[in-house]
Amino acid sequence: MRKRTKITFIISGICVGIIIGLVVAARFDFPGHPIGALDTAYDISGASFEHSVEAVARAVGPAVVSISTERTEKKLVPRMRRYNFGGPFEDDFFRKFFEDFFGELPERKYKQSGLGSGVLIDKQGYILTNEHVVGEADKITVTLPDAREFKAEVKGKDKRSDLAVIKIQGADFPAAKLGDSDSLSIGQWVVAIGNPFGFALHNPEPTVTSGVVSALHRSLGRITSGDRDYGDLIQTDAAINPGNSGGPLVNLKGEVVGINVAIFSTSGGYQGIGFAVPINSAKRIVSNLIEGKKIVYGWLGVTVQGLDEKLADYFGLPEKKGVLVAKVLADSPAQKSGIKEGDVLLKLDNLEINNVNALLKIVGNIEAGRKVRLELIRDKKPITLNAEIGARPENLEELDESGLEEEPSDYWRGLRVTEITPELAKRFGVSKQEGVIVVELKPESEADEAGLIQGDVILEINKNYIDSVSTYKNTIKELSGDVLVRTARGFFVLKEPPVK
Repeated sequence: MRKRTKITFIISGICVGIIIGLVVAARFDFPGHPIGALDTAYDISGASFEHSVEAVARAVGPAVVSISTERTEKKLVPRMRRYNFGGPFEDDFFRKFFEDFFGELPERKYKQSGLGSGVLIDKQGYILTNEHVVGEADKITVTLPDAREFKAEVKGKDKRSDLAVIKIQGADFPAAKLGDSDSLSIGQWVVAIGNPFGFALHNPEPTVTSGVVSALHRSLGRITSGDRDYGDLIQTDAAINPGNSGGPLVNLKGEVVGINVAIFSTSGGYQGIGFAVPINSAKRIVSNLIEGKKIVYGWLGVTVQGLDEKLADYFGLPEKKGVLVAKVLADSPAQKSGIKEGDVLLKLDNLEINNVNALLKIVGNIEAGRKVRLELIRDKKPITLNAEIGARPENLEELDESGLEEEPSDYWRGLRVTEITPELAKRFGVSKQEGVIVVELKPESEADEAGLIQGDVILEINKNYIDSVSTYKNTIKELSGDVLVRTARGFFVLKEPPVK
């Protein structure tokens, strides 16, 4: 009996000890598992928000690095600045004389520095970052949060997606886990980690900011760079400051869901709007980047525009879904498949094309050579076409065509056009010289109400090609009712003038 009592007492003591231990652990917030082991994502959604952000910072922070770059640029040093004679000696003859006398102008090297962030995605030292952080660098230095420094080399980069992979030598580095950006929802909490001003503050430890996913599939178009396509971004109000570029956007499971790429502000500082490249876009190309392969995007060869209510009504569509083909490029997959200007694309291989960004994303993700099925509307009737996706060309610029000068037209539905002269092309920034250009526009006219502006280039009217003012005048003679006008910016519907 005494022996049984003793055993019971021991067991009770052990149980009490376990309970006390759990209470103490909870009180002092000891983690129940090694949070720093970055190979596994942690579901900490049940914890308080404060503890969740703290846990994410501890889990992913060790994998976030600072990136310092140097680029050397050579520029000519003008010798004439040493000989400021003034007056009549400052002309081309004397400038040429001194250049010939002293020989060729010397070159001076200028060093440009840059700062950014990155995230380790592999224990072997592969780091994912933005292309604009490392793309033009001659020297790249990576600093880990524990202050270790490494020289890095670029393994692969892709300017269009603004993504790059660099590598540091070593092994057993902390590595973050990549999540699924397609599962993100608006309002979901996210954490931005990076090293803004890290080198200026002489502190290699990353900073952490939190916020929500403000919007998905945002487009910055080609505002920041003509070569980069920011057409499918995550928008967040988590503070992203200069130097955060290339750092990860992380969900509360500790998974990387985006790569911070840009801020949008009037002052260059943080104003509550930041953007990140979805991690699924990176996952699609990261293996090719590591191998140094060129990233090839699918290409259809059309210029498209979204539908507004007037265009949807004109084409007999019940809603503003689909994209309108404004131009079919010569010898493109679209032309070979039979797509025509004025067609409305609705689906590609049963994937809905709700807007321009959707089409760009769908086509861009398709490998060149794959055959697809297109569903579209032509002349208000549904048809299907088969197309073979091509590889996006390096240069899509086309040759300009010059037209013959003619007198401006008379007003028609509130607009007046003329031939595109070199002077007008320069004035309005027109690169193409086909069609006719709008030089005058009456306020509150049919053309003004449709959205046409001065400088628009008219290419077609009711699918009749316009190559001169003469063709334009002949085309509009017999027109009545609503008219579809195709410009270099897209399609517009000009309403029939009211009877007076």
